[in-house]
Amino acid sequence: MPSRPRLTPPVADIRRAVREALADLALHENEGDSSRRAAVRAQRAGASPESPSFSSSGPLVLVALSGGPDSLALAAAVAFEAPRAGLRAGAVIVDHGLQDASAETAERAAGQARGLGLDPVRIVKVEVSGEGGPEASARAARYGALDAVAGELGAVAVLLGHTLDDQAETVLLGLARGSGAASLQGMAPQTGRYRRPLLGIRRSMTVQACADAGLEPWLDPHNADPAYTRVRVRRNVLPVLEAELGPGVADALARTAEQLREDTEALDTFAEEVAEDLAEHAEAGVSLPVAALANNPAALRQRLIRLVVQSEFGVALSRTQTLEVARLVTDWHGQAGVDLPGVRVVRREGRLEFSAREESHGVR
Repeated sequence: MPSRPRLTPPVADIRRAVREALADLALHENEGDSSRRAAVRAQRAGASPESPSFSSSGPLVLVALSGGPDSLALAAAVAFEAPRAGLRAGAVIVDHGLQDASAETAERAAGQARGLGLDPVRIVKVEVSGEGGPEASARAARYGALDAVAGELGAVAVLLGHTLDDQAETVLLGLARGSGAASLQGMAPQTGRYRRPLLGIRRSMTVQACADAGLEPWLDPHNADPAYTRVRVRRNVLPVLEAELGPGVADALARTAEQLREDTEALDTFAEEVAEDLAEHAEAGVSLPVAALANNPAALRQRLIRLVVQSEFGVALSRTQTLEVARLVTDWHGQAGVDLPGVRVVRREGRLEFSAREESHGVR
């Protein structure tokens, strides 16, 4: 029987974060209690996590496992916590094929997952096209593979190993792009089926948790390659900020992201409620009253414009495009309408009218 890992503070903190992330996925109270009791009885009797008596027949959650310290520590915590929540736990390993011996690395991660008691364990090989840059292309291929496996297996959630350090890096990258609150709010703890339990956990803790559990993580050489922007932020920018401004910069950036996310969610919800009251549908599209837009703060006015265009026409406006439409409200002097990708906006009889247009009209 394998020895149990020591319950050190890093292991305990990661398990707690996973337990909170899984709480709403547990079976109904009676079924969940029964599963947890069975799991505890099996553990006390000396059963290993992979034994049938320890496993659950409940809903399936999957860990996106690379074999690195973050996802490996997450996998270990999920293997421990899922049965106690009445859940089954498996793993998906995506082989991007970007490095020598990537197939061997994927098999090694799969073996570690099985050793932790995760089942099913799938390896998916993907093709990375390179479109949009290597990082974006690899990310698109990875999420495509995760979506496919989750759909095939009927998984209720896919858990990702992003940490507080990843969140801080994301916020800094968003700040450098100047893309507003949407980027500065970083990664959400939950987006659809995806969950990120470790956003409050430092990367150093996942490394220590692996060591405490006797797990040997794979160290991705791409994580040390300065050709990648995120690596330069990790190795150069954040250490300088910590050295010059004092410790705690990463934590402060993560807190900022959380606060911005809360504010954004509140404003977006309010914009949806206001849009329901103000929008009038017509055969050609939809319209909003100019007076109401003018009387609202800029943040809400611009959200209403973006919301109408996104929901009615499936077009995501940039800030420049949004401000161009807003000038029909705030800087009106009889100018012609605004042509957006697939959308025409005009001011007529006290309303902004949004209608579909042919792409041949061009974009102003």
